[in-house]
Amino acid sequence: MSSPAKKSYPLRLDPALWDEIERLAAQELRSANAQIEMLLREALARRGIKPQHSPTARRGRPPRDGDDTAS
Repeated sequence: MSSPAKKSYPLRLDPALWDEIERLAAQELRSANAQIEMLLREALARRGIKPQHSPTARRGRPPRDGDDTAS
């Protein structure tokens, strides 16, 4: 299931390219999706484009009113 804050897009890749992305992702302990995103960010940075990171959703149970989470 995709993250609600991320754009979903079907991507067709050459099988040999996909194999290399999966191999590199495994070496760097990332998912193939995270590896593709990192490679795209690197390619944009080389062109002088630095997209801002979108705020990520917070995980876990939201604090209740009156809870002191700083203890």
